[in-house]
Amino acid sequence: MPVILPVKGISPEFGNNCFVAENATIVGDVVLGDDCSVWFNAVIRGDVNSIRIGNRSNIQDGAVIHCTYQKAATTIGNNVSVGHNAIVHGCTIEDNVLVGMGSIVMDNALVQKNTIVAAGAIVLENTVCESGWIYAGIPAKKVKQLSQEQIDGLDKVAGNYVMYGSWFTDSQ
Repeated sequence: MPVILPVKGISPEFGNNCFVAENATIVGDVVLGDDCSVWFNAVIRGDVNSIRIGNRSNIQDGAVIHCTYQKAATTIGNNVSVGHNAIVHGCTIEDNVLVGMGSIVMDNALVQKNTIVAAGAIVLENTVCESGWIYAGIPAKKVKQLSQEQIDGLDKVAGNYVMYGSWFTDSQ
């Protein structure tokens, strides 16, 4: 069973049709929308501030979602894919974004809609990643404008994870 715990009397809330892997951890002030998935060894820790995750978003294996005490909540929009072993901390990720594998998005950063944070990139505190671009490197910099096909692909990735989650929930 996943670890789902209240913190200071506040329990995580889940929308409809969510998949949570059996070894995922979700604690405290966390709200997930509909059709979300939280994969193996992922941690969503709303103990020191709030975490809000929109519809059709997926938190992949080993990812960590956290926030900063009394300073920076975490907001993740709709159709967001947070890649394997990524860290999203005290920031805002708008709709239709891919946060690549092993990347880090730090406090008070803003990743605008229709954006890719490349695998291994580090988005520093207070950075604004503009809509429609790929950000890569350490620190993350704007490297390439997304094509419409790439933007459409962000929705496809989110949809695939809804499907993958159904493979687990349909078999139970």
